[in-house]
Amino acid sequence: MHILVVNPNISESVTELIHAEARRSVSPGTTLTMETAPFGVAYIETRFEALVGGYATACVVAEHDGQFDGVIVAAFGDPGLAGIKELCNVPVVGMTEAALASACLLGQRFSIIAISNRIQAWYRECVAVNGLSSRLASVRSLQQPLRDIGSVQEDHAARLEELSLQAVREDGADVIIVAGAPLAGLARTLKDRIPVPVVDGVSSAIRHCESLIALAPHGAVEGSFARPPHKPNRGLPPALAAMLG
Repeated sequence: MHILVVNPNISESVTELIHAEARRSVSPGTTLTMETAPFGVAYIETRFEALVGGYATACVVAEHDGQFDGVIVAAFGDPGLAGIKELCNVPVVGMTEAALASACLLGQRFSIIAISNRIQAWYRECVAVNGLSSRLASVRSLQQPLRDIGSVQEDHAARLEELSLQAVREDGADVIIVAGAPLAGLARTLKDRIPVPVVDGVSSAIRHCESLIALAPHGAVEGSFARPPHKPNRGLPPALAAMLG
């Protein structure tokens, strides 16, 4: 099977982190194509930035149409996920929905560890969209400015571990989700230091996407995830216009 993994922000250093964790998680025989958004922002932490990242991701998906068996939207918050599911007739998996699914299989209540305070409201909304607000113990985040998005793990390792422990001991989390592509792979570092399971969005997305591809579901032709109806359009990139046509 072949999976297209799209980083919805423009940071190549983050794509490298995603790729490293994806390689550690992928099954033998599965191949990956890694892509970075061609436009947008360095890292997504607001609703508007997610809007831009979702469109950039859709453009990348269209450029690779017919070349993949599944797609992963590799940013926590799943920018554009629902719309891209409509666009494709193969499984499309978001990091958030995959991490939440893994967490719900491992415990009753989960906490999310995030890289910025501004991102918290949007993450809570993402949990609500997935119907899991009642199982959210907390969202805890770094408060200080980030020196570089590609070095968050190295710069803030001790604080990320501290936040995870606080979520367990003060908020009652049964599972910790380390949120965001810049934290890809951190769960492997923390798993022996945190007294509950630690979930990574990239590895969860890879494994869930592989499972869905193996199940060979039929693409939706009716219902809310059927492909958008054909209609006149203007100004869209040619590959995206062709998919809509």
